[in-house]
Amino acid sequence: MELRHLRYFVVACEAGSLLKAAGRLNVAQPALGQQITALEHELGARLLDRSSRGVTPTQAGRVFLEHARIVLADAEKARLAVRDATDVPSGEVALGLTTTVALAATMPILSACRERLPQVKLKIVEAYSGFLRERLQSGRLDLALLYDDVMASDLTRHPLLDDQLVLVSQALQPMPDRISLLELARLPLVLPGREHGLRRIIDDSCAPLGVELNVVAEIESLSSVKRATEVGIGHTILPLGSVAEEVSTERLKTTEIDPPRMLRRVVCATHTTRPASTASAAVLKLIPEVIREMVQSGAWPATWIGEPG
Repeated sequence: MELRHLRYFVVACEAGSLLKAAGRLNVAQPALGQQITALEHELGARLLDRSSRGVTPTQAGRVFLEHARIVLADAEKARLAVRDATDVPSGEVALGLTTTVALAATMPILSACRERLPQVKLKIVEAYSGFLRERLQSGRLDLALLYDDVMASDLTRHPLLDDQLVLVSQALQPMPDRISLLELARLPLVLPGREHGLRRIIDDSCAPLGVELNVVAEIESLSSVKRATEVGIGHTILPLGSVAEEVSTERLKTTEIDPPRMLRRVVCATHTTRPASTASAAVLKLIPEVIREMVQSGAWPATWIGEPG
């Protein structure tokens, strides 16, 4: 099996036609068809359904297509890594951020990258931790800032900070400086669904005390959760850093939850076995510097637990 066989197959699937794929690849259509047929024989499975309307991948073809794309992407990364081995960091780096982390960290990381690594192009992907972990494992992300709740064994964790979770309320609503979980249970809450990592931490904190929260609505969108809290539909529980802007403009207010303190650990995750490019290694070094500066300046109200500067 050769890389060109994988490339031919991927282009055929994307084009939906052997004729169109042959044009894109600048090869003769019969030769392209023979190469894909040879690939099918080698794998022992039919990869394409052929008809007068074109070609579509079979079930086996769809499975192989995902793997073929990963192999081709890894081969391209290897080529770029060799090219850039003696040069300044350059090229594209795919960085994943959870939604709450993205609120605090996206702009500082982008700004620092433009200033210190001008030839590196960041591709930012914002999603839930589970989605980011899957993309890291498949090689579609180079690194990700996510919460250290459930981490796969094939990912390496670089601890950065502990983010405190606080009760968030409408700015004009009278609230104490601290609140217990038992008192919290009497308040109407707007929270993400139970499959969300943030919700799991909240529920796990309540379970030992037998506390059942009064969740009046479940919303997956962070912006909608904050908006619902602003208009007084209910309170919510979020990392302190994710509402810093709203608190500073007096749209929301926070109350410390105690005991126990609810914490989420933010880590920078990379794949254990996939080699890093020069560019991704440079970004991996840059990110802790940026986050540490944010924590020390108070821009991200959290506890730094990473390597000292």
